[in-house]
Amino acid sequence: MKPSLSIAKVALDLPDIGQSDGFDYLIPEDLLGKIAPGHWVVVPWIRVTKVGLVVALDSESQIAVSRLRTIQLQIADAPAPDTQWFKLLSFASRYYHRSLGEVALPALPKLLRVPARSAKTNQAPPESIFSKSRRRFTGTARALALPKANKSIGSKGDIATQFVAPQLTASQEQVVARLPLSGPFGVHLLHGVTGSGKTEVYLRWIAAHLAQDVHAQALLLVPEINLTPQLLLRVQQRFAGVPVSVLHSDLPDARRAADWLAAAEARARIVIGTRLAILAPIPNLRVIVIDEEHDPSYKQQEGVRYSARDLAISRAQIGDFPILLASATPSLETWSAAQRGRYALLNLDERATGAKLPVVRLVNSRKAELRHCLTEPAIEAIRAATARGQQSLVFINRRGYSPVLNCEACGWISQCDNCSAHRVLHRLTNPASLAFGPDGSPTKRAQFRLICHHCSAEQPVPRACPSCGNVDLKPLGRGTQRLEEGLAELFPGARVARLDRDVARRRNAAQAVLDAAQAGEVDILVGTQMLAKGHDFERLAVVVVVDPDNGLYAADFRAPERLFATLMQVAGRAGRSLQIQAQAEVIIQTRFPEHPLFDALMRHDFKGFAATQLSEREQAGLPPFVHQVLLRAEASELAHAVAWLNEAKRVGTELAAAEFGAEQSANTTPVVALFDPVPMAMLRVANVERAQLLLESRSRKALHLFLDRWLPLIKLAKPATSSLRWQLEVDPIEI
Repeated sequence: MKPSLSIAKVALDLPDIGQSDGFDYLIPEDLLGKIAPGHWVVVPWIRVTKVGLVVALDSESQIAVSRLRTIQLQIADAPAPDTQWFKLLSFASRYYHRSLGEVALPALPKLLRVPARSAKTNQAPPESIFSKSRRRFTGTARALALPKANKSIGSKGDIATQFVAPQLTASQEQVVARLPLSGPFGVHLLHGVTGSGKTEVYLRWIAAHLAQDVHAQALLLVPEINLTPQLLLRVQQRFAGVPVSVLHSDLPDARRAADWLAAAEARARIVIGTRLAILAPIPNLRVIVIDEEHDPSYKQQEGVRYSARDLAISRAQIGDFPILLASATPSLETWSAAQRGRYALLNLDERATGAKLPVVRLVNSRKAELRHCLTEPAIEAIRAATARGQQSLVFINRRGYSPVLNCEACGWISQCDNCSAHRVLHRLTNPASLAFGPDGSPTKRAQFRLICHHCSAEQPVPRACPSCGNVDLKPLGRGTQRLEEGLAELFPGARVARLDRDVARRRNAAQAVLDAAQAGEVDILVGTQMLAKGHDFERLAVVVVVDPDNGLYAADFRAPERLFATLMQVAGRAGRSLQIQAQAEVIIQTRFPEHPLFDALMRHDFKGFAATQLSEREQAGLPPFVHQVLLRAEASELAHAVAWLNEAKRVGTELAAAEFGAEQSANTTPVVALFDPVPMAMLRVANVERAQLLLESRSRKALHLFLDRWLPLIKLAKPATSSLRWQLEVDPIEI
């Protein structure tokens, strides 16, 4: 007789310590036959309890039964298992070489992954957190019930709404006609210039899917939290009565739990979210759209460093349905796949309004006289736009007041004590609250503080230089706050508003700035890349880009790609309406106007820029023509991190020679190349020093087979200090 299944493998949010497939727990007798993979349970862990996910059942364990602990509670009213979600988690666990629990549990809302304190028996509390979350979900102020067949479907198959959809251009109609309404799986790249109506295309596509299947769910990913409010409003206008859930990390805990549960139980038909939304179970998912697919924000930078874009493609493949990637500046990996025919390429080459793309003008800032970091042509363009009742946007990708505080007498700078970085000067006082006397001198002075953008350490601004005692300390360079002050001085009476991460930290503050700009209550916007994409300002005529040159000669080979994408996106905010297209212009202040990147930018020529970059990368043997992995180590001293990485390299070199034989040691490119460990560019962060080791291979399959065998071996490498920590990153986007 086959023994009964009495062991459950439970995935927990814990580092992979040899239990990547889950930890073994005994199933209590009253739950035998009731627990299955996909069920949520509460289990003991050392002196606490944790919520875990059952991933498998077994009849025996490699651990002695006497040492096994018992499941405390099955969370009976948790969502039912989702097979396709399980497959995605398993794929992510294998691909990123992390335990399944590390992938699955962090994406779970906090309220749902913290066990109730009263959970001591096999019965859920009278009012469980899941029940509360179900009651809280309102479909973002829309009806909860799923639409009934033939009731919310218009005569042409569109979701019926009171919102009048804009008329499609001929190009948009062609693209919509080419997008499939069912499987098989396929990746479609929608490449359209800024303002070409990509959003309208994918909203039509989503509507057609929902109309075709009354149970279908759609997932719409955006790169940043601040893009969700206006997209949510547009979706609500377009899909009145259709339940919508929103998933991102800035939501209140109760709201996030309610919306996650609505998605997991198919009560929400449209899910809008940032990268973490791809790890939510969406059982009836039939279509995925990734807006601004090129954006590096889709790459997680903590814990499991997954790419939401790549996982979304895998999720569509698992579900055998189509996926749409949309961008005016696709990533070079995506563009290369489209050029090779792996992805279907759809083009929108003209703006939906018929407006022309703005004129891009270069101003050599090396030879120009600057006032508050602005050249005279930029000042005159802003002044003329303000006089015409139009808006201007001044873009500088540097927040704070000034990048560094400096003593000219001895050369002291505001270095962070914990990091290989400067502490940035930040103004704490809102400029609107400053008061000035008749002679223009401030009667209420601004308050400042020095803040490190890497470890968040703060300190007051010293009254005198800590090195020589000089009291005349000066800020060097400009950030968004100082530029905001300068604009207020240059254009008295103009309404200036700033949007950067400091502003967005206050809940709803970013949306308040955007709403004011849309309502015409702002004349000049100043901000970082938060303003560069996804926003449609009808009155915006002039864009000024300040100091974009850092990305031209950076050590990271992806820096020019990121810079070009950012500049194309921010330039695309100007002149979107026919009424102001004639006055629309983009002024880029640069010290290197002869650089070929700017030549392509002036012609709005993404295709030419991409072709040049891909050719250079192919010759240099860089992605997407090779596949990369970074092994990072950090310790209190750099020598300890480098020593451990050298040992990992030695083990890897021997393994590669044994696995791939003569092919690995030949004079040609090895199957897997392991480079020497080097200190990271930002060597010290939060009092730990960091180094990295790069691996490359032209074969993704060979690289992952190597990692499967290498990682267990390097886990045995004894570090010189107990403080050493290491992490593997597959497909790094920054080196």
